[in-house]
Amino acid sequence: MTDMTLPPQARSWRRFAFHYVEMIIAMFVGMFVLDLGWSALGVNLSYTADPELAYLLMAFNMSVGMAAWMRVRGHSWLPVLEMCGAMFVPIVPLFPLLWADVIDGMTVMIVSHVAMFPLMLAAMLWRRDEYTHAHH
Repeated sequence: MTDMTLPPQARSWRRFAFHYVEMIIAMFVGMFVLDLGWSALGVNLSYTADPELAYLLMAFNMSVGMAAWMRVRGHSWLPVLEMCGAMFVPIVPLFPLLWADVIDGMTVMIVSHVAMFPLMLAAMLWRRDEYTHAHH
């Protein structure tokens, strides 16, 4: 079934799902490409030695990738910033646990990556109309 033969509601949810996948790809592209750039500049943070800075840099890299792709696709700044916020929100409960030696830096990295996916989905559902209509 082509996109045009689907009912309008199915087309909008297909666009929503496609956008979610695009954001995941853009997030990981930003993380990997910018990490290569930081490494070339001699910035090599470790989740064991520098967990807070390593996480913040990773979240920044992911945010740059997503923000760039969202702006290319015609999204306004508010949804862009909300999606980027999903990269940073996991630190709210995790950093205090790290500082209290309840978890280590690698756990912060793993749990935060897992948390980002439902947080991105929540941001998208919050502005469902933003993500169900066609963009350029």
